[in-house]
Amino acid sequence: MLLAAPFLLTGFPGLEMFHPWISISFFVIYVSILLSNGTLLFLIREDHTLHEPVYYFLAILAATDLGVTLTTMPTVLGVLWLDHREISHGACYFQAYLIHSLSIVESGVLYTSILTNAQVVKMGLGLLLRGFILVVPIITTLSGFPYCRSHGLSHAFCLHQDVIKLACADITFNRLYPIVLVSLTGFLDSVLILISYILILKTVMGVASGKEQAKALNTCVSHISCVLVFYVTVTGLTLIHRFGKYVPQAVHIIMSYVYFLFPPFMNPIIYSVKTKQIQNGLTRLFSFQRL
Repeated sequence: MLLAAPFLLTGFPGLEMFHPWISISFFVIYVSILLSNGTLLFLIREDHTLHEPVYYFLAILAATDLGVTLTTMPTVLGVLWLDHREISHGACYFQAYLIHSLSIVESGVLYTSILTNAQVVKMGLGLLLRGFILVVPIITTLSGFPYCRSHGLSHAFCLHQDVIKLACADITFNRLYPIVLVSLTGFLDSVLILISYILILKTVMGVASGKEQAKALNTCVSHISCVLVFYVTVTGLTLIHRFGKYVPQAVHIIMSYVYFLFPPFMNPIIYSVKTKQIQNGLTRLFSFQRL
């Protein structure tokens, strides 16, 4: 039995000679994401003043961002640095599974990161299970498809919507299921975010202290910023892949990198700038004071 030909990852078509230079910016962003999110996780773990549910969910968000980055960037840099384009089917399916699962987890974390729920551990585990279980059906069917067309993918990492274009089989389920999945999870998370803000605004209106009002509103601003960073990029990438048939390939590639790099890069910055407790913790951390 012949082994299936590996999939071929794509960098920036037509700009192959500039890949080493392009890789410099990617590497800088990669290291920045690792350092910022890693520092945030270390800070929340070591600083006892941050041992509260809201910061535990922030830790899950940072861990999710790290997961997405560590899943995608090794193959991206492999293509840009070494022109290593081949990826086995199994590795491709596993990468796609992690990418899509972690994206669903992040969507859920964004609506819970402003709630102080005593059942934070159960909610966190529930979000992880939701993300990793809901993606199983499409990755399972993906691994059973024959691939008799070109094995060239559109990106330097594997996405479900990119791989199914190469399948020589009925992919109706794999086209419809993700739409239903994204619609339901996105709608649910959006409703929960809306409810969260209604509760927060109700609480803020009843707070007498101007200082406490400012603190609550500051939390809202930081959260809204992270929500917009995530959902704007997710929506943009989804629309491009589904309806951008005549959109230049360069736009597809740029949007995919914005989606996978911008939120992990911006989230720690947004929370660090907008959250006083995080600022104080970072000050103590870098001044070598006891956390």
